[in-house]
Amino acid sequence: MKKYILFLLAATFTMSGFAQTKSDIFGSVPITWLGLDFTHLKFIGGAAQFKDAGTITNGDMRIKYFPAWNNLFIAEQKKYDVAGAVHRDNVVYATEVTRDVNDKSTADYFTDKPEDYQILNPETIATLVAGYDFKGKTGIGLVFFVEGMSKDKVEASMWVTFVDMGSKKVLLTNRMTGGAGGFGFRNYWAKAFYNVLGDIEHDFKKWSK
Repeated sequence: MKKYILFLLAATFTMSGFAQTKSDIFGSVPITWLGLDFTHLKFIGGAAQFKDAGTITNGDMRIKYFPAWNNLFIAEQKKYDVAGAVHRDNVVYATEVTRDVNDKSTADYFTDKPEDYQILNPETIATLVAGYDFKGKTGIGLVFFVEGMSKDKVEASMWVTFVDMGSKKVLLTNRMTGGAGGFGFRNYWAKAFYNVLGDIEHDFKKWSK
């Protein structure tokens, strides 16, 4: 009996610590939604153009808007349908992972330079993932590294990134853009995340090739 219990424990440990691969993204392996990482965001243009927002500081972005955009994925799961986007019946939510890095960010998020709209690349993403604290979680995690919000382009850019949380390795990362729109500063940019989710669902199977 003891041997049987030990066998079960060893099997459970092996399964939980099993390294994930890119192909697992497109199978039935559970996926954990980690949230939106804004630590390298560059907002291009004047936020004051949004009448409801007034003058927005770096602190306002970090304390008010970053949590607000992340909370939409939890409060409105049917609309911001992460599970549907990745062709799963459901996903696990662990947005505390990105909340911690967003809270610690001290960056200047505002710029007038159009070229700052695309500042990340796969190598940078890999470095950011390697520095994450996944809080003991294993399996596949999904995070959006939001790099740019451009009022002139009327869109936001982000890197949709699947990671093996156990090894802190990037399994797949794709840069995507989503059109913005709507009333109010929060909702205007939230539309970009909504649109990206729709594009992921549409293109998901193509990514497996």
